[in-house]
Amino acid sequence: MIWEALGSAAIGLALALAATRRFPERLPDRRLVLATGPVAALVGGLITRIVLGSGHLPVALCVALGVSTALLSLLLRDAPERRQWRRDTLRTTPAPRSAPFAPEAGLRRQAPARPSASYGPR
Repeated sequence: MIWEALGSAAIGLALALAATRRFPERLPDRRLVLATGPVAALVGGLITRIVLGSGHLPVALCVALGVSTALLSLLLRDAPERRQWRRDTLRTTPAPRSAPFAPEAGLRRQAPARPSASYGPR
């Protein structure tokens, strides 16, 4: 069991180090990331050991990697250059008043949301 725990922690730490090197501007404080990776991997390895029992080291390490990746991905933020509002160039003429639901000038139109099942039968 000690080898599973050490292996899981090592995998989580390696993944956290790789994430801090790859996405330094998109992650919060480095200490938080370096703590989250190994702890998440240990939790994933522990859950796998409880569910499957002993003797499944490769599976436990794969699950530890997956849980660590999932929790580290929750720490990611948008890149600083993508945080600004996306605006088209402003129109020189105002929108006509005859359209009751005219979009604001300069804002891009978004694709309609996917309809949910609450609209009734098709």
